[in-house]
Amino acid sequence: MFGQSSQLRAHAFAIWKAGVDAARPAALIRQTFADARCPLVNLLRQAARILVVGAGKAGAAMSAALEEELADILDRVEGVVNVPAESVRPLKAIRLNSARPAGTNEPTAEAVVGTQCILDLVSRAGPKDVAICLLSGGGSALLPAPVPGVTLEQKQQVTRLLHACGATINEMNTVRKHLSKIKGGRLAEEFSGQALFSLIISDVIGDPLDVIASGPTAPDPTTYANALAVFEKYDLFTRVPQPVHAFLEKGAAGLIGETPKRLPDNVTNLVIGNNAKSLSKAQEKAQELGYRVVNLGSFIEGETKEVGIALAGIIRSICTDNQPEHPPVCLLSGGETTVTLTEKHGLGGRNQELVLAAAVKLGASGLRNIVFLSGGTDGEDGPTNAAGAIADEDSWQIGVRLNLNPADYLNRHDAYDYFGATGGLIKTGLTETNVMDLRVALVGKSVRHGNGL
Repeated sequence: MFGQSSQLRAHAFAIWKAGVDAARPAALIRQTFADARCPLVNLLRQAARILVVGAGKAGAAMSAALEEELADILDRVEGVVNVPAESVRPLKAIRLNSARPAGTNEPTAEAVVGTQCILDLVSRAGPKDVAICLLSGGGSALLPAPVPGVTLEQKQQVTRLLHACGATINEMNTVRKHLSKIKGGRLAEEFSGQALFSLIISDVIGDPLDVIASGPTAPDPTTYANALAVFEKYDLFTRVPQPVHAFLEKGAAGLIGETPKRLPDNVTNLVIGNNAKSLSKAQEKAQELGYRVVNLGSFIEGETKEVGIALAGIIRSICTDNQPEHPPVCLLSGGETTVTLTEKHGLGGRNQELVLAAAVKLGASGLRNIVFLSGGTDGEDGPTNAAGAIADEDSWQIGVRLNLNPADYLNRHDAYDYFGATGGLIKTGLTETNVMDLRVALVGKSVRHGNGL
C-alpha cells in the first residue's frame, strides 16, 4: 500500500535521487563525446595542447570524467579547475584547486590564486591549442578575480548583502560580472587559441549562458548601469564598500571598458546538463513506481515561503481530485527560490524553508498520507550540512510531541533546527553536480480530503 508514510518517504527520495543521478557529470561527459555531431572530439585529436580550466561544484567529477575520455592523449592535457575543498583529489593531468572550505559558499584567497592560474593558462594558448572550460553551479563563488581597486573582502561583503536582501541569481551575477576580471566573457576574451569549448551543467532557470557561473565564456548583455540598478533596487548604496560603488560608477560613466557583448566564432558553449533533464528522469522513476505525474517544470522561482504555500495549494487540489480509482500522484517541480532574511534569523536553506512553509500551510490533516521533499541537487542547502528536508504526517506529530511550533520556526527562518528535531533533514554530502533544486510531493492513493481538506 502506498498509504504507508515510510514507503512514501522511500519513494520520494528514490524519485529525487533519480533526478540527481541524471545530472552526474560522468554520464553527461560521456554522452557529449559520443555525440557524432559535436566537433570537439576531432579538434582534440589534432590539437597541439588541450587546456582544461573551469570552476564549479561539479568541477572535480567533470574533470575526472574528461580525463577518462582523453585517456590516450593525456600527455597533451594541462589544466586547473577550481572546486570545493571536499572535492579535491589527485588526477593525472588536471590540477584541482581547493577554492573554498566546506560549509561556505564565498570566494577565498586560494580561489583567487587558482583563478589567476586559469587566466594565465588560457592567455598563453598557442594557435593550435584547444581549450575546454568546465562550468557548473557554484562557479561564481569559486572563480573570483577582483578588479583593480576592489579587494576580495569587499566582494565578499557585497555578496553577503545581496544574499540577505533576497536578490535573484541574475541580479547577483550582474554585479559579480562587473567586479571581475574573468566573468562576463572575459575568460574567453583572453583566449587566442584554435577553439574554446565550454561544457556546462546549468544551475540557473532557463539556462542563460551569461548567468551560469557568471558567464566567463559567454557574451554579457548586462552593463555597469545594470549593476548599479541592483544596488538601487535593494537600497544598498550606503552599505556597499565605497571602492565597489566608485568602480561601478566609473564603468557606467564610460571610464572603464565594458564586458564583451560579442565573442569570437571559435568560442562554443554547450549545456550538457540542466534541471529539465533531471526532472524528466525523476518523472520516469515516479511512473515506474506507479504514480501519475504532474510535472510543473523547471521555472519555479520567487520568495521561498510564498512558493511553499503555493505548492501546498496545488497539493490540496490534487487531494480533492484524487479519486480512489486513480493512481497515487507525484507532483514534481524544479527551479530555485530566494529567501529574504530578517536581521535576526535561525539556520536553514531555501529547500528546508520551502518544505516547512508547505507543511505549515497543510497542517496535520493536510499531511495525512502525503510526503513533501525538496532538496538541492548539489547536496547543499544554505549554510547547512543538509541538502534539504522532507515532511509528512509522522514528522509533524513528532513536532507536536516535542511541543514545537512550526510556524515560529518558519517566521525566524530556522527550518534546520525544526527538521533536525523532527527527523526531516536530508543529508547526502556533496553530490558533485548542481542543477538547482528538485521537489517531490507524493499524494497517496487513499487520500481524498474534500474541498475543506
